[in-house]
Amino acid sequence: MKSFIKKAIGKFGRVVFENAFSELAEQMSSTQEVQISLLQQYKNILAQNIKPLPTFDEVGFRCHSQFEEDGILLYLFAMIGTTNKVAVEVCAGDGIVCNTANLIINHGWNGFLFDGGVDNVKKGRAYFASHKNTLLWPPLFTHAWITAENINEIIQNVGVSGEIDLLSLDLDGMDYWVWKAIDCIRPRVVVCETHNIIGPDEALTVPYDPNFVVKTPDYHSASLAAMSKLASEKGYRLVGTHRYGFNAFFMKKGIAEDLFPAVIPAACLQHPYSKHARKVRWPSVKDLEWQEV
Repeated sequence: MKSFIKKAIGKFGRVVFENAFSELAEQMSSTQEVQISLLQQYKNILAQNIKPLPTFDEVGFRCHSQFEEDGILLYLFAMIGTTNKVAVEVCAGDGIVCNTANLIINHGWNGFLFDGGVDNVKKGRAYFASHKNTLLWPPLFTHAWITAENINEIIQNVGVSGEIDLLSLDLDGMDYWVWKAIDCIRPRVVVCETHNIIGPDEALTVPYDPNFVVKTPDYHSASLAAMSKLASEKGYRLVGTHRYGFNAFFMKKGIAEDLFPAVIPAACLQHPYSKHARKVRWPSVKDLEWQEV
C-alpha cells in the first residue's frame, strides 16, 4: 500500500496526507480538525475493507506524545472503536507531553492522570484548566507515588474501575510489577515503555523495589519480551511498537484480532536505533541484577 501518511509536521502536529484529502488537510489550521478528518479516513478504510492496512510507521505522529504514540493510538481506536473513552495514565509527567493528552484535548476523552512529581501535577492541572478544550472538564490529575501495593487503591479512589479503553504506563522503573499488580481495571489497549537495550528473546526486568529511582543509566524497566509475556498472562497480545521499538502497544485478546494480529518482539526491534542500543548500551548494565520472568 502506498504510504498512507506522508509525514507529520509543524509545531501544531499538522498532518499532510498522501491521498485525496491532502489539499483539505493543508488548508486546515486546527490540529483537531485535521485529526477528525484523519479519523474518518481510517473508518472509511475499515468500511471499505481496504487491504493491506497502514503500518504503525505510516500512521504515527506526535501532537502531545513524546514520539509517534498519538498517531498510533488514534489509528487503533478508529479501527476498534471506543466503549467509554476513559484513559488512565500512570506517571504522566506534566500531562502536557504524555500518551493520553491528545485524546483528552482533541477527542473528548475522560482522563485520569497520576504522577509522583508535585510540580508536574501543578503544571498539568494549570495547563488543562486553561486550555479551551478542557477548561470545563479537565482530566483528574492526582499526585501519588506509585507502587505495586497501592496502584489499585489509587485508581479506585478516583472512581475508575472495570473496563476502560486505555491504560498508559511509563514509570521508568517498576513498569512490569505495577502492570502485573493492576486488577481493578480492564483496559482494551495498553501502551507502555519497555527497555530496548535488552535482546528480543530475553524476558528481564529490574527486581521489585517500591522506592526505586533510576541511579544508573540504562538500569531500569523491563524488556519487550518480559512485558509481552506478562501481557499474554493477563489476556493481551503485542500488536506493535513505535519505530524505535521501546513504546509497545498491547490489545486485549478477542478484540480485532483479524485487523491487529499478534507480533513477536523480534519483529519490533529491527530499527538501527534498537540494534545500536543493544550493542553499545547493554554491555554496561548486563551484569547488574536483572530478574528473569
